[in-house]
Amino acid sequence: MSPRTRRRLVFLLGFAAYFITLWFLWHTPVVYPLKVFVVFLHEISHGIAAVATGGSIQAITLSPRLGGACYCPGGNAFITLSAGYLGSLMWGGLILEGARKAGRKADRITSGIGIGTMILTLLFVRGGFGIVFGVAFGAVLVLAGRRLSAAKNQVLLTVLGLTSCLYAILDIKGDILDRPHLRSDAFMLAEITGIPTLAWGVLWISVALVVSSLLFMRAYRNA
Repeated sequence: MSPRTRRRLVFLLGFAAYFITLWFLWHTPVVYPLKVFVVFLHEISHGIAAVATGGSIQAITLSPRLGGACYCPGGNAFITLSAGYLGSLMWGGLILEGARKAGRKADRITSGIGIGTMILTLLFVRGGFGIVFGVAFGAVLVLAGRRLSAAKNQVLLTVLGLTSCLYAILDIKGDILDRPHLRSDAFMLAEITGIPTLAWGVLWISVALVVSSLLFMRAYRNA
C-alpha cells in the first residue's frame, strides 16, 4: 500500500469515526455547545448580510432550545433571509479550509475564531443565555488555541467545520422540509417572493449537499 493510499484510508476511517460518534452523541451535552455555536453562525450571517446591503444589526438572541433570531432592519430582505442556513454552511466550509491549510498556524485560527465570537457576542447578542454562551465558548476556543498543539487545533477546527456543515443540512430538513408551516427563513422568503417554502428548502438543502460533497472530495484528494 502506497503512502498516499494509506493517508486516504486513514482519512476515510477518521471521517467515518467522526460521523458515527456524532450520530450517537448528537442529542447529548457533548455536542450541544457545537450546535448552539452553529445557531450563532446562522444568526450572525443574517446580520452580516443585512449590514452588507445597507441595513443594521439591532440584536441577536440565542435560545437554549437551539433557536435564535437576528433583528436586522433595513438592507435587502431577500439576501438577508437567504444568508442564515447558507451562511452557517459557508462558515463551516471556511473553517474546514482553514483547518486544512493552517498547519502550524491552526492555533491562531482557533484563537481568532474565539476572539471574534466574544467580540460579536458583546456587540450584538442580547439575553443572558446568549451572552454567557458566546463569551464562554469564545474563551474556550482562545484557551484551546493557546494550550493545545497545532495538530490538536486542526482536529478541533475540523470538528467545528464539519458540524457546522452537517447541522446546516439537518436544520434545513427539520425546519423547512419536515415542518414547512413554521415561520422559518424560507417561510418569510415565500411571503416575499411567492415561491413556496418547500421550494426554498429543496434549493437550500441541494446547495448544502453539493457544497458538502465538494468539500469532502477535495479533502479526500488532498489527503
